[in-house]
Amino acid sequence: MEIRPLKLHGTYEMLLDPHRDERGYFMRCYDEAIFLENGLVTDWKQENQSLSKRKGIIRGLHFQVPPHSETKLVRVVMGKILDVIVDLRKNSPTYGQWDAVELSDSNFKVMYIPKGFAHGFCTRSDLALVQYRVDAFYAPYAQGGISWDDESLSIDWPVDEPFLSEKDRSLPLLANWVSPF
Repeated sequence: MEIRPLKLHGTYEMLLDPHRDERGYFMRCYDEAIFLENGLVTDWKQENQSLSKRKGIIRGLHFQVPPHSETKLVRVVMGKILDVIVDLRKNSPTYGQWDAVELSDSNFKVMYIPKGFAHGFCTRSDLALVQYRVDAFYAPYAQGGISWDDESLSIDWPVDEPFLSEKDRSLPLLANWVSPF
């Protein structure tokens, strides 16, 4: 497992190392010792899975407010997504900036997202199965979000007219939100 820092402080792209043979492959997806060596969260509370059934779905940009904010470890089990994060930490030099990593079942990348970030993704394949660990239990009253198409963020989504949930269509702009992070 190789851990590479991304441009937003505290975020990482991880490259998994499948061991292949004529049967397929075997791969370690998480290693507590490696995470501890790198000062990363290891106390996971939940593992969640999301299935998207068409290309061009955007889910997000979601977060949980403190004290229920989450560190996330995101990977794709089947398909391909563009995984997007936005820094919501008000004292961060990268507040309001975004970054993205393409995650797929063939590139074996994982995204590590610390507390204080909004998270979302766009499906790049007809089916996308996304699995992620979180270090806090879901609290419905603590959920929040930022509009996927906020012009102040200028996120380069790979789709012009995405398929969205009603909830995601009505999320506020970053400028209309006060960060508790």
